Amino acid sequence: MKSSITRHLLALVAATVVSLGATGISHAANADKITVAGWSQPITEITNLLVEPDKGFFKARGLELAYVPGAGGGDAIRNMLTGQAMVAFTDPGSFFAALDKGAKLRAIYDIYPQNVFNVVSLKGSHITKPADLKGKKIGVYSLSSGTRQALLVLLHQAGLSESDVTIVVTGLLNFAPLLQGQVDATAATDTGLLVGRQKGLGDVNVMNVSDYLNIPSDMFVVTEDTYQNKKELLRRFLAAYRDSAAWMIQNPDEAAALAVKRAIDGQDPAINREVIQMRNLSSVSATTRAHGLGAFDMAVMQKAADTYKKLGITQHDFRASDVIRQDLLPQK
Repeated sequence: MKSSITRHLLALVAATVVSLGATGISHAANADKITVAGWSQPITEITNLLVEPDKGFFKARGLELAYVPGAGGGDAIRNMLTGQAMVAFTDPGSFFAALDKGAKLRAIYDIYPQNVFNVVSLKGSHITKPADLKGKKIGVYSLSSGTRQALLVLLHQAGLSESDVTIVVTGLLNFAPLLQGQVDATAATDTGLLVGRQKGLGDVNVMNVSDYLNIPSDMFVVTEDTYQNKKELLRRFLAAYRDSAAWMIQNPDEAAALAVKRAIDGQDPAINREVIQMRNLSSVSATTRAHGLGAFDMAVMQKAADTYKKLGITQHDFRASDVIRQDLLPQK
């Protein structure tokens, strides 16, 4: 399956890269600044954003890119709503939770249509299915992160809720509490697990959320006001981002090498390449094969909205078609 996806990635690049040769363009004095509020620190999996000083994908579109780090998708949305950024790099759970609290938002690009979250436990714990989590201490990156939302999805599969477990904040990519017995299991991402294994985590039990509900991991979200009044700017931003994503798909070795100087966790090019390839794979789906990178599967997003209500993350019903827009996406 992965080989066929990889072939698709390479084919898709030919249709989406339109400005890789424009990196020599001088920085225009009137470039429009656009700031992205991220869910994370500048880590390897977002190398395509971090290499802007080297590759100039956004500069080629007349944009000056900036990045505000965060500790979870909720942070990304808060940083956007407080004016620190124009665009939030966030997860669907945080998006719908913010909508539920009255925020006027629009999702405009599906960054990772594949779910990358998991729950990891040591072999001796015998935690192999969601029902086994009852009564356990479970680590999450932060209370505003996609790891917490993913954990709730798994609990829901077994008829459990957040009150059936004890949630412990462990920090980003941190498996030390698991190894030290401070938690019985920890929610993470596929790339976080990869890095953990490289650092000696060893053989573990892994429950992948995608095996139960394969909803997207991250999206670009803007306020309703930004969507209505800055469409031309957002179209350029999304085109530049798609260029950068397509470049990383086609050039994982170059991306891995550049991550050494751009990502805070990028010291090892070999690990960087594995992380980058995993993110490349999570960027595509049957929908992107038909419509290009960033396209949403609206049926999946409606299932996500309905699931979050069942989980208690939201109290209101949402129609995906009311809060997601695809008219700003670049043509395939």
